Amino acid sequence: MNHRPSLHPVTVTDIPEVLAFTLQARTELFPKLSAAGMPADLEHFEAVYLHGDGRFLVARFEGQMVAAVGYRPYDGRFPQLKYQGVKVVEVVRLFVLPPFRRSGLAAELYRALTALAQADGVEVVYLHTHPFLPGAIDFWVRQGFEIIDIEADPVWQTTHMQQRVIR
Repeated sequence: MNHRPSLHPVTVTDIPEVLAFTLQARTELFPKLSAAGMPADLEHFEAVYLHGDGRFLVARFEGQMVAAVGYRPYDGRFPQLKYQGVKVVEVVRLFVLPPFRRSGLAAELYRALTALAQADGVEVVYLHTHPFLPGAIDFWVRQGFEIIDIEADPVWQTTHMQQRVIR
């Protein structure tokens, strides 16, 4: 690649393309979930990411969407995580097309997302991932995340991670 993809905040006109991109990536990474229907944050994308407290960025290369990432307010659905009284967001929907992986693009997207979180007064960035996603845990550790819990479920082994936002 001669030049780098460019990062952009999502606009209303981007929403159909963002939904198609993220749903396709989700189906490829999590085939078991494809029958579960549209996730609530995507179903209400504009309300969550454009008018709410979420943020969403995409990367484009020669006009084509090649990567995406967002965050939304953490909803407290994992009772073992104690975030009462702390402004926490959850990183979601990090997807990078295969030809653009291992190029630093995901890290660049995450750095831009972190800058938005800092501007929004976020104190902790949370995410969860799974060992069956190649390189995911190592990637997030390299970004400064710490593992705070690993669920014992033999299929998902959900790995919960967090990073304090430095102001």
